[in-house]
Amino acid sequence: MYSPLLQKSMAVLRFLTVFLLAFLLLSPLIKIVTQNNEKPVIVVVQDNSQSIAVAKDSLFYKTEYRKKLESLISTLEKKYEVKTFSFDDKMHEELNFAFNGKQTDISNVFDELITRYTNRNIGAIILASDGIYNKGSNPLYVADKIKVPFYTIALGDTSVHKDLLIQKVNFNRITYLGNTFPLEILVNANKAKGLSSKLIVKHGEKEIFNKTINFSSDEYIETVNVVTEAKESGLQRYTISITPVSGELTLSNNRKDIFIEVLDARQKILILAAYPHPDVSAIKQSLENNKNYEVEVSLANDFNKTITDYNLVILHQLPAITVNSSRIFNAIQKTNLPLLYILGAQSNITQFNTLQSGLNIVVKNQNYNDALPSVSNEFSYFTVSDECRKMLNNFPPLSSPFGNYQQVTSAEPFIMQKIGNIVSNQPLILFNQSLNNKTGIITGEGLWKWKLANYAQRNNTEAFDEIICKTVQYLSVKVDKGLFRVIGNHVFNENQAIEFDAELYNDSYELVNDADLNLIITNKEGKKFPYQFSKTSNAYHLNAGSFPVGDYKYQSTVKQKSKTLTQNGSFTVVAEDIEFVNTVANHQLLYNIAKKHGGEMLYPNELDKLTDLLNNREDIKVVKYTQKRFNDLVNLYWILILIIALLTSEWFLRKRNGGY
Repeated sequence: MYSPLLQKSMAVLRFLTVFLLAFLLLSPLIKIVTQNNEKPVIVVVQDNSQSIAVAKDSLFYKTEYRKKLESLISTLEKKYEVKTFSFDDKMHEELNFAFNGKQTDISNVFDELITRYTNRNIGAIILASDGIYNKGSNPLYVADKIKVPFYTIALGDTSVHKDLLIQKVNFNRITYLGNTFPLEILVNANKAKGLSSKLIVKHGEKEIFNKTINFSSDEYIETVNVVTEAKESGLQRYTISITPVSGELTLSNNRKDIFIEVLDARQKILILAAYPHPDVSAIKQSLENNKNYEVEVSLANDFNKTITDYNLVILHQLPAITVNSSRIFNAIQKTNLPLLYILGAQSNITQFNTLQSGLNIVVKNQNYNDALPSVSNEFSYFTVSDECRKMLNNFPPLSSPFGNYQQVTSAEPFIMQKIGNIVSNQPLILFNQSLNNKTGIITGEGLWKWKLANYAQRNNTEAFDEIICKTVQYLSVKVDKGLFRVIGNHVFNENQAIEFDAELYNDSYELVNDADLNLIITNKEGKKFPYQFSKTSNAYHLNAGSFPVGDYKYQSTVKQKSKTLTQNGSFTVVAEDIEFVNTVANHQLLYNIAKKHGGEMLYPNELDKLTDLLNNREDIKVVKYTQKRFNDLVNLYWILILIIALLTSEWFLRKRNGGY
């Protein structure tokens, strides 16, 4: 028999065990509170662009300044969490003092910081730069998205030094054999008053133009227009240079190479319309002014010719609501003809969405907006003149379908719709280039009003003609119809990856990629660089990385059954000299960024002050985060230990006193 005390003790142990097990069946929760301390993050961003190294004290930035900045970072790391980056056209993880960046995009830095450090305890951002940017948006406005103090370190030289430069060359990238075409050359000269130089234009090694320029002021600007003739087909190199004068800051900006593709072909253009319309006449007249185009107009119901006889088909309000154009579209679908769609009130939007043009417009009721034109700054397929851009701002609106515009990723808008004073994200003129063909879409009717507005304001239709002809020129360039072709640019910048696409067709002209595709790039010295294409869903792609400046040839081969197919080509890598166009540091921008965000602009010899400025700020402090969460009591390991301990204790007492 057990003693009364032992019986009570074992009863208590048994009761506690059963009580805990029964209590846990109710799934009780326990509140857990944790506290974390987050040190302030100080972000240091160093400009690595070439414009800094052009300054007369460039050696200082690579040696003494570097030591000062690294010392500052070491001091700050004792109190803060310091993150360091460098940037040129992109942001990089590590600090870099080589100053070899080919472009500068400060706005991209701020966008990257927003992405990386949203909801983090950012104490301050230290931006070391010369304030010169030549890519992206104005950083002053992008920085508004970041609500933290900015401290800027003003690098570079604000002095204007003696320098001659070819600032810009405006030209058409494509022309036709036998055409004359203009080159618009903008020449700048700083601190060269009383001096003279010679502007020289060469086609290959042959000099085709020269002009002596006398600089009459220390800030001299002159636009020189050169008209030349396309006498050879293929990719033609033109070199524009200005002879140097003694004491120039840099000679890197005294020369520019441009490349123009000269095509030997007269294009046949077919304009098919649902109904007679003044747009059709306006487009026809513009194209007929160019001797490289042969234009034919027909109503859809009257057309009975072979569609493959044409290089480009312009479809005005086709497919239409009340016109049966299925015969035409069945014929078009059997080809890879480039198409230009012009949408309007008679367009059948539902049927248009089935044509895989690169754009879908989701409409409930077929209503229309008055959409003004606004040229996209990101468009890259071709360029239009500044005068044309100005005229577009004064053109009347087109009547565009109201709805949700959904474009494929390969599509690129040329002109956006401006509704009232707001530029929307919906295209007014859009281009899409797939592996098989090119497509253009004008999402509104009323182009004839643009032509009349152009004539009313300038007594000519040059701006309207330029838009129509550039659109047709881009779309109508012939695409190779062979069984094997390699697609790539003829000209690459030195900081640009060399990329090629390739297509292989079987005897039924179906895309296949079952064979291995090789490519060998050869430089001028005869050194060969072998590559193999990667396979995509039904084609090939190759990224060969960047190459040094120079001329290159390539040969691509593939074995298809018993045949070996070969494609040869060439490309040129040109120097990216945009950093030398403007070498005068923009410290005003850095000052405005700092002051707008409650910071200060400092010079490199004032870096020692930065530590005190940061330490004295009351808003840069450790942030304590309290986190509350609920957890099931059954998940706590000590509950299991307690239950086992209670059962073990009862068992031990029973065994010790002779129980079973």
